[in-house]
Amino acid sequence: MTDGETDAQADGGYAETTHGADHHHDLPDPGSVKRWLVTTNHKDVGVLYTVTALFFLVFGGVLALLMRLQLWTPGANLLEPLQYNQAVSAHGLIMIFWFLSPFAFGFANYVVPLQIGAKDLAFPRLNALSYWLYLFSGILLGVSFFQGGTFAGGWTMYAPLNLPVYTPNIGASTAVLALVMFTASVTIGSVNFLTTMHRMRAEGLTLRRMPLFTWTILLTTWMMLFAFAALLAALMILSADRLLGTQYFAATGHAGSLLWAHLFWFFGHPEVYIVFFPALGVMAECFQTFTGRRLVGRKWFIAAMVLVALQSFLVWMHHMFLTSINLQIKTLFMATTIGISLPFDLMVFALIYTTVKGRVRFTTPFLFSFGALILFILGGITGVFLGAVVLDYEFRGTYWVVAHFHYVMVGGVTALVGGLYYWYPKMTGKMYDEFLGKVHFALYFVGFNLLYFPMFVAWETPRRDFVYPEAFVGWHQLATVGGFVLGASFLVMFYNLAVSLWTGDDADDNPWEYSTTTEWAIPSPPPLENFPGRPSFTSGTLEFRRGPGRAADGGELEADGGAALDADAPEESESHASIWPFATGVASFVLLLGLSGMQDASYPAGLEGGFYVAATLGGLGGGLWTLVRMASEEFHALTGPFGESWPFEGVENTKLGVWIFLASDVVLFGAFIGSYAFIRVAEGWTDWHHLIPEAHVPLPGLINTYLLLTSSFTVVLALVAAEKGSRWGLVGSLTTTFVLGVAFLVNKALEWLHLFHVHTEAFPQGWDIGTNVASSTFYLTTGLHGLHVVAGLVVTLYLIVRAWNGAYLDDDRPVEYFGLYWHFVDIVWLFLFPLFYIL
Repeated sequence: MTDGETDAQADGGYAETTHGADHHHDLPDPGSVKRWLVTTNHKDVGVLYTVTALFFLVFGGVLALLMRLQLWTPGANLLEPLQYNQAVSAHGLIMIFWFLSPFAFGFANYVVPLQIGAKDLAFPRLNALSYWLYLFSGILLGVSFFQGGTFAGGWTMYAPLNLPVYTPNIGASTAVLALVMFTASVTIGSVNFLTTMHRMRAEGLTLRRMPLFTWTILLTTWMMLFAFAALLAALMILSADRLLGTQYFAATGHAGSLLWAHLFWFFGHPEVYIVFFPALGVMAECFQTFTGRRLVGRKWFIAAMVLVALQSFLVWMHHMFLTSINLQIKTLFMATTIGISLPFDLMVFALIYTTVKGRVRFTTPFLFSFGALILFILGGITGVFLGAVVLDYEFRGTYWVVAHFHYVMVGGVTALVGGLYYWYPKMTGKMYDEFLGKVHFALYFVGFNLLYFPMFVAWETPRRDFVYPEAFVGWHQLATVGGFVLGASFLVMFYNLAVSLWTGDDADDNPWEYSTTTEWAIPSPPPLENFPGRPSFTSGTLEFRRGPGRAADGGELEADGGAALDADAPEESESHASIWPFATGVASFVLLLGLSGMQDASYPAGLEGGFYVAATLGGLGGGLWTLVRMASEEFHALTGPFGESWPFEGVENTKLGVWIFLASDVVLFGAFIGSYAFIRVAEGWTDWHHLIPEAHVPLPGLINTYLLLTSSFTVVLALVAAEKGSRWGLVGSLTTTFVLGVAFLVNKALEWLHLFHVHTEAFPQGWDIGTNVASSTFYLTTGLHGLHVVAGLVVTLYLIVRAWNGAYLDDDRPVEYFGLYWHFVDIVWLFLFPLFYIL
């Protein structure tokens, strides 16, 4: 054995059993509030995600019970009609966005770095920022209830119900902005997880060897990266319609409504798998652990998941069979919908056959995982009906959809609850009460089926309506009883977990006899930096080694530029605390709260308007300040690679993170450009020109094209100067880039001011952002690009100040990474210029 290997078995190899000192470094004690405000450690963030998601489960569950009480009899008046619509809408939004995925990513934060042998995620502060944006977005949604009522147009937010003419209250705009903030959180988290899983795996842990739960998170985050970018585009456009008075979803004819449906469901169907894949990973882990058998057909199981992840972006139109899309397109999407069910058949049979071939131990985690499989099978079978165009005509808009949807989505929750019991000993160091866990499962499974199965029988009940035929009263009352039984089951869970935290038996490092993943080879709970040495799988079993190892390219492995350290020696390791992610979350909350008061690009008069203006300015200024402070603070994070990083061996963490972020930005701009093309085709491509004044000429756009192309050249000169060690060449090139960017914005502002004040017979009030759909697409799309230029200029100014003080001469990577972003912004303009100025 190598030096440093000791003799505790885990995964067939050897681990160190000594708990060792938990070096807290710059972190306060776990018992203090400050610890949880400043922590960037992945395990702390995982706990925060899990606890917060459970709070939103209760929030959304209370709204669901209010709905069920309203449905006790047809036309009951417990809630007023508008209140009922708000409860339905908020329940859906909270459960899908603020509970389901964050609950899964609580486990992902805690477990994935442990499973791949990493000390933390690639960008710890971004991980903390992702959480705080998530929390404050949920608080912002809660605030919307007190601004005249929250959004009441259904969780799918269909146009035109999502416009102020139908949902005029400020709270509805606040709910939309809360979703924007949540989507930003998801994007940051996706970039972080993808960089970590591709760049920071332990040596010997190839993609093929990765645990199945980590595989599901890898595929989930890739789907999230692209799906949520499309949702962000939809929400930004909707926010502009509500706050600035643009005309996207108010477009004449059916173009506006169809555009929202396309954007939303391009996100919405992958979201089903984004929610379900982590649950599938929990099921795979629990089936293997509690049958004592490796998953049957593991490589085909992984291949099936990859296929589903790819296909998930090719089936969104089956949600739109009732629209005016032609029959040929509907038939094509019916085929893709049926096709995506086939890989799931393989996965289901793999789980069933593993159970048959193994020796089952009916623990609480396994019961929930097995129950989830049963519920998902029923949800999948009933979903096939909705994939057929003819049957969808009959079932769409009825409780058949409600029942199918919950059997799939809440079926996923069932597995995640099993995951909570499965990893509870690892996260807390305590064992839960097994008897109470099984009582919870019994109540849960009975309550679930009492609640949702009657909906299949009473399927003719209209969705989102509390008036229904008298013949279905009994079924709805049975469902209401089931809802309360389901809710009561969670009281058992909360009691069990809370009491066990204080009085439960101490958990062994590995309380499950046949668990084989890395997290079970270390103490429960794990020490701050996870491992007693450097995890390695090169021998085919898990070993902990000391000293530098071998990288995938044959070089020595180093941590943050230094040699690996003896696990027992005092070490100056990575940072674990920063207050600035929390402060940035607060500033973002204040900014969006301020923006929520805007309508038609203006604020209300009087004290109320003054409050919203002050919040907007305060949030904007505070956000810039906190981001600068976060960028300038001294914070040490491990950079990797530490072993396997295929296919990104030669790409550094930050560079890969920038590339992944830009991939998401490609989808964002693609959605904006696609929206412009969709509306223009609907209005008539050649008839579009009558919506544009003659004063809109190509010259300003052409000048801006030259300015941006020149600025790209000066960024290249800045990188060359940094490589040659020329301080003043670097400062001069960056300053020139900054001046050219400012010139671009000034030229754009002069062009806009000119168009605003055009006075012709066709445009007597000028051509502003709300004049017509052509002006809306022009100003909003080029404005989004302009915001990217502004963000780039803020970074450029920061780089200039640092370069003036001598930075980047020994390490020019920040200049290179900025260049990637700036070149991308310039390339986007090369698409926008012909679209909006020439064609």
